[in-house]
Amino acid sequence: MFPFEKGSSEFDLLSPKVVLKGIEYNHNIELTEQMMPYPSYVNRVYGVKSQEGTDYIAKFYRPGRWTFEGIEDEHAFLADCDEAEIPLAVPIADEYGETIGEVAAVGPDGEETVYYFALFPKKGGRQFDAEGDDEWLRMGSLLGRLHQVGMKRPALNRPVCSPDKTTRLFVEELLVSGLVPSEVEAEFEIVTSKVINEIIPLFREDSFIRIHGDCHRGNILDRQKEGLLLIDFDDMMTGPAVQDMWLLLPDYAEDSRRELFLLLEGYEEFLPFNYGQMKLLEPLRFMRIVHYILWCARQRHDSTFLKHFPDWGSRTYWIKEVEDLKLEADRVFRWISRDEGMPL
Repeated sequence: MFPFEKGSSEFDLLSPKVVLKGIEYNHNIELTEQMMPYPSYVNRVYGVKSQEGTDYIAKFYRPGRWTFEGIEDEHAFLADCDEAEIPLAVPIADEYGETIGEVAAVGPDGEETVYYFALFPKKGGRQFDAEGDDEWLRMGSLLGRLHQVGMKRPALNRPVCSPDKTTRLFVEELLVSGLVPSEVEAEFEIVTSKVINEIIPLFREDSFIRIHGDCHRGNILDRQKEGLLLIDFDDMMTGPAVQDMWLLLPDYAEDSRRELFLLLEGYEEFLPFNYGQMKLLEPLRFMRIVHYILWCARQRHDSTFLKHFPDWGSRTYWIKEVEDLKLEADRVFRWISRDEGMPL
């Protein structure tokens, strides 16, 4: 079911006072009153500063999105990557060795909301934009190192990136919600069900590992002395390695062959790639479209979201989304019908 159906936001009670006091209490540090919000629709992310002048980034998780154990899986992956000397920001532990803080806020009706949060060192860097061959090789190498670490242990409390365990459930949730207009509901259900049923056999969970999950170029920073820095592991999941690859491409895979082969060349400096997963490139794109629709639906009452997506959920919106899904479905069927092991 959708949380906060009455039109409230999960973050209504997360005031600056709650943020600052929660961090100070959990980490035993004194902060200034400076608090800079960073763009984030799903969670709330703030820059804060200690009285000694140390800058931190505080990430407050959206209530109900992850369990405590799910956040532990994210932090374990970050710690494993840090041990392997992959550049990233690792959450700071409190005096008891815990990296997940908790703070509660009480509303006017007496109802309490608990917020999980994590505190990170602030690490800057310039946005990384791959243009030449060397940059694509560097990204491939970064992914190869990341997935070496991802193979070391499971993440039992994170989503599994497969059509039957994610996308089918997303479709069901949208249909039950009543948000899909009746005039396109049948088309939406038919096109999603047809694609899901067709692609399920392509996903082999025995080859799945821990992956970043949302590895687009906006989540890679260039710190010249340290190399490429991966950020935002909030969508970390168990899934096929190629999920962390296709989001980096500038276009559809068939129009991004040079970039894809360079990624693979860099990747295989550290880890062999399962080329059978190339069949998943367009199915994963279709799955992401469905995921994005649900992502919007779940936060449609959030004031920050509404400010940036005022027309979400309109009749015109849904008609366009269903048409886009139908176009992508055609692309999926053409892609997976190719006989080659690597359909490029």
